[in-house]
Amino acid sequence: MNFALIFACVAAVAVAAPQYSYVTPDSSEEVEFVPILRDDRVHEEDGTYRFDFEAGNGIRFSQSGSPDGDEDAVIKAGEYSYTAPDGTPIHVRFVADENGFQPQGAHLPVAPEFPHPIPQFVLDQIAFAAEEDAARARQESEEVSSPSGFYRYPQ
Repeated sequence: MNFALIFACVAAVAVAAPQYSYVTPDSSEEVEFVPILRDDRVHEEDGTYRFDFEAGNGIRFSQSGSPDGDEDAVIKAGEYSYTAPDGTPIHVRFVADENGFQPQGAHLPVAPEFPHPIPQFVLDQIAFAAEEDAARARQESEEVSSPSGFYRYPQ
C-alpha cells in the first residue's frame, strides 16, 4: 500500500509540473513554451509610467515615459535585449521624443563622420556642372548685350 501511495504522489507531481512545450491544436508541430519571469508595470495618475519585462528565453524589455513633450506627447526611454538567431547578443538603448525614435546599440550601423572624403567622380561632376553654368551665363550675357542678339532695339 505504501508503494501505491508514493507512486500516486509522484505521478500527481509529474502531471502538475509546468510543461515547457505543447502541440498546437491545428497541427502536430511542437511549440516551445516561454515562461514570463518578470512583468512589472506602474502607471501614475500624471501620465508617467514604467515597466520591466523578462522572459525565460533571455528577452528583456524596460521602458519609462512621461507626457513632457509638446502637446503632452509622451517622451520615452528604455532598453531591450535578446539573443539573435545566430547567437549574437543584442542590446539596444533608445529614446523616443520630438526628434523621433533614436536607438543606440553596438550592432547598429553608424553613418560615417562628416566631412567624409568625397569620391573623385563626384568632384568631377560638380566641376562639369559649374563649367556648363558658366558657359550658359556667358552665352546669355552676349545675347542681351549684342544688337544682333536676341533682344533688339525698337525701330
